Amino acid sequence: MGYENAVSQFLEYLELEQNRSQKTIENYSHYLTRLSDFAGDIKLKDINEQLIRKWRLWLNRLGTNTSDELSKTTQNYHLIALRSFLRFCAKRELPALAPDKIELARTKRPQVTFLNLEEIERLFAQPDTTKLTGIRDRAILELLFSSGLRVSELVGLDRDHINLRRREFMVRGKGQKDRPIFISPEAAEWIQRYLDKRQDNTKPLFIRYSGSKKVDLSGNYHRLTARSMQRMVARYALAAGITKHVSPHTMRHSMATDLLMNGADLRSVQAMLGHSNIATTQIYTHVTDPHLKAVHEKFHRRVPAGTRHRAKK
Repeated sequence: MGYENAVSQFLEYLELEQNRSQKTIENYSHYLTRLSDFAGDIKLKDINEQLIRKWRLWLNRLGTNTSDELSKTTQNYHLIALRSFLRFCAKRELPALAPDKIELARTKRPQVTFLNLEEIERLFAQPDTTKLTGIRDRAILELLFSSGLRVSELVGLDRDHINLRRREFMVRGKGQKDRPIFISPEAAEWIQRYLDKRQDNTKPLFIRYSGSKKVDLSGNYHRLTARSMQRMVARYALAAGITKHVSPHTMRHSMATDLLMNGADLRSVQAMLGHSNIATTQIYTHVTDPHLKAVHEKFHRRVPAGTRHRAKK
C-alpha cells in the first residue's frame, strides 16, 4: 500500500474512531507529510530504519521562519506521529515497520517560568477596571491563575459553562478528556462583575470589543481568540514591570507551583491540570525542592548537640 493512502486512512481513524480534535489531526497530518516531503512517493514497505535515520538527519537540519533548525522537541513530535501511525498499521495488519523501532531524541527538561504572588498581584492591578474591557481582562487573569486552564480551553468557554455559585465546572481538554475545574471566590466575583456589565446576549464568555469584525452578521460579538489573550497577558506583564516572558501558560504554571508550594500532592495537581502522564507534572518538582527542605528541617527528629556520641550506660 502507498504511504499517503495509508496516512489518509490513519487520519480518518483519528477523527472517526479516536474522536481526536481537528487541531490534533492537522498536526499529525503536517508531521507525517514531512516524511513524504523528504522521501517522495513511497510504499509502506519502504519505511525502514535506514530511511528513518536519513529523515531524522533531514529534520535536524530543517530550518523554520524563526530558527535555522527545528528544536529536538519539534523533531520528536514528528517521530511520535510516525510511531502512532505505525501502531495503526500494525493494528490493521498492514506491512510496515514495527513502531517500537522508533526512538525519540533525548531532550532537556523544559525550564518552567512562573510568577510569585507579588508578581501576580502586580499583574492583576494593571487592567483599568473602570472600563468593561478592563473588567473582562481582570476576570481572564483571575480565571487563568485560579483554574489552570489552557488558553485553548479558556477561549472555548460559554456563559453557561461556569457555575459561579458552586465555583466549579467541567472542561474538555486534550485528548477529548473531561476534567473538573475549580475557581476561587475572587475569580467568580470578577466573572460575575463582567457578566453584570455586559449588554449583549452573545453566547461566548469572553468576547471582542474592538476591530472592524467584532460582530458577525447576526450582530453577535465574536469570541476572543487565543492570540488576543496571549497579547493581552504579555502587555499587562510588561506594564507591571515583569521582565519574564509571561503568557497564559505562565499563569497555568503559576497555579501549579502555588499549589505544590502550599502542600498539594503531585497526583492532585496532575488531575487538576489534566496531564495524562504524571511525568509531565513532574516538571514542577524544581519548585518543591525548597519546600521539601523546609519540611525536612521542621519535622525531622534531631538529636540534641552533645548527646550524639554519648554511650548508653
